[in-house]
Amino acid sequence: MRAISPQRKTAVVLFNLGGPDGPEAVRPFLYNLFFDPAIIGLPRPFRWLIAQLISRRRAPTAQKIYDELGGKSPILENTQAQATALEATLRQHGDVRVFTAMRYWHPRAHDVAKDVAAYAPDSIILLPLYPQFSTTTTGSSLKEWEKAAASAGLKTTPTHGVCCYPMQQDFIRAHAQLVRTYFDEASQYGSPRILFSAHGLPEKIIKKGDPYQWQVEQTTRDVLRELGGENLDYVNCYQSRVGPMKWIGPSTEDEILRAAYEKKPIVLVPIAFVSEHSETLVELDIEYAELAHENGLDKYYRVPTLSVHAQFIAGLAELCLKIENGSARCASHTGGRICPRTFKHCGATA
Repeated sequence: MRAISPQRKTAVVLFNLGGPDGPEAVRPFLYNLFFDPAIIGLPRPFRWLIAQLISRRRAPTAQKIYDELGGKSPILENTQAQATALEATLRQHGDVRVFTAMRYWHPRAHDVAKDVAAYAPDSIILLPLYPQFSTTTTGSSLKEWEKAAASAGLKTTPTHGVCCYPMQQDFIRAHAQLVRTYFDEASQYGSPRILFSAHGLPEKIIKKGDPYQWQVEQTTRDVLRELGGENLDYVNCYQSRVGPMKWIGPSTEDEILRAAYEKKPIVLVPIAFVSEHSETLVELDIEYAELAHENGLDKYYRVPTLSVHAQFIAGLAELCLKIENGSARCASHTGGRICPRTFKHCGATA
């Protein structure tokens, strides 16, 4: 690993989705989510109205989901644990502090930017906990940070961002290690089907040039190669659909039903999530597990998210060191662009 100069102070900002920290936070969290122009691209007055309506309507259902988790999301604690592990690794290479910024709930970017400014770093590294780039996740977080940083007086501080790392070696190997454990156990009961499940997106976002689905599929391809089984039975699928519009597919629910019909043990991999939260602990562990069991399939194995997996954290540290020593303002794990030119919303910049 290349070192961060010990004479320089470096701030690393980890970005994640965020989640309500109590019952009273559920509705405002949802409002923040749907008021994001990256999620609903309407003019501000109409977006405000839609966000109010959706958050009011969805709050009771969402509250029941968070009730399964003790009334709040665990994503902040998960992310802080990752920040602590990453900081411990990076401090072996220089004077580094790792901060955590959530997109739709506390701590928000404007508060974190003030903390970063108080630290007075010589440089800033922006690191999303979204391995695959989307305008709706990393793109949105980086835009919010840019405004917050300017307000906090950080506009002139040299800043480098990681836009994505869907094929980063340590990220892939960490996934493969976890998948192999559950795959071997499921193999005792037949030939398993691996479902690589990612958060879905409306199809129109992909058609506008968002590279998210392509990057998810590249991650899957490389995990399969690392597992050494190109002929493994697998499917890329997508979860968490909301609303009436057409989403990318196939859906995770449909693939669970198909595997159940074919009597295939399921190994479900949260391929686009690196932290445990409602979409893994409730949607995958409770709702989808029940769907499998109700349809006669009791061999359902859910692979954990990478969380603080040592190789994953080492990979994040390598990303920070690489981007710190590079020239790009925002780049992939390669130090440049990985998306084909057909994806006009690639996050890499010069």
